[in-house]
Amino acid sequence: MFVELIATVVAGIACAGLALLLNRITGRRLPRWIMPVAAGLGMLGMTISNEYTWFERTAERLPEGVEVAFTVEEQSWLRPWTQAFPYTKRFVALDTGTARRNAALPDQRLADLYFFGRWSPVNQAPMLFDCAGARSALLIDGASFGTDGAVSDADWQSMPADDPILKRVCET
Repeated sequence: MFVELIATVVAGIACAGLALLLNRITGRRLPRWIMPVAAGLGMLGMTISNEYTWFERTAERLPEGVEVAFTVEEQSWLRPWTQAFPYTKRFVALDTGTARRNAALPDQRLADLYFFGRWSPVNQAPMLFDCAGARSALLIDGASFGTDGAVSDADWQSMPADDPILKRVCET
């Protein structure tokens, strides 16, 4: 976040410098307000660029075995350009490298999910999936496993059969 702030300030200074140079080239014929307007437009452009490239920059830095499973795009009236071009503000990544299955319960999978947000810390949560029943249970507070490997106190939530996370977990 600090690096993005510095980049935004530098973009403003660079655009103001270009306006100053252009003013000198034209023999000081440009209005006096051109430098602050150029600086503001440069900073606004850099901020918008950072918003739109955050997802790609973050997703390409995911370690091997961690894949993007679900994205959430955002539109806001406070940012009118997002009405035409929504940007990805949050996404869920699935750790397929550590997904586990129990031979006694072949339709169930246990996988770690990572929740990323633009201005939020990354959260990790283990989730149990029932591929046959199209349901899932977050195991945040821990879970009690029986001798056969079944979770005894899971809070199961139904999922649509075409849910991208469920489909990806059940494929592995």
